[in-house]
Amino acid sequence: MCSLRNVTYLLDNENIGKRRSNVREISRINHIGLRVSNFEVSRDFYGLLGFNYITGPGGPEPVAIVEHPSGININFILNANQTDDANVLMDVATKHTGYTHVAIEISDKKAVLEKLEQLNIPLSGGPMEHPTGTSFFIRDPDNNVVEFIEYKGLGEFLK
Repeated sequence: MCSLRNVTYLLDNENIGKRRSNVREISRINHIGLRVSNFEVSRDFYGLLGFNYITGPGGPEPVAIVEHPSGININFILNANQTDDANVLMDVATKHTGYTHVAIEISDKKAVLEKLEQLNIPLSGGPMEHPTGTSFFIRDPDNNVVEFIEYKGLGEFLK
């Protein structure tokens, strides 16, 4: 179990150098776990974005998997007990800790914006220019935030 005291120790400047290289075996993010209220609606929505149905739902906590040809894998976790308008995402006044969105890198912002418009998927934010690229945001049927970013690197950000 990780207590606040343990985290403070881990992040202490004196100790951070000793701990920085402990998990070099990490190679990439394997999947995004996304709790959804309706499998069919979510499958169809992400299908519009190019994700293909792979398998499921199955298992004691039902999970269904979709995958994009780019290798991005989403596990739909089908155990949402309720849906309401409350969320802890980045566009609400009260900011809670935790994940706020997933960012999907794109190669052509103009083409993606045009495709979203053709699909009648409205933007919930952006487009906005920032030091690492151009971003814009959409919401899925459960109000989860998806960012699209035409990434240009950290060069300007690090200046």
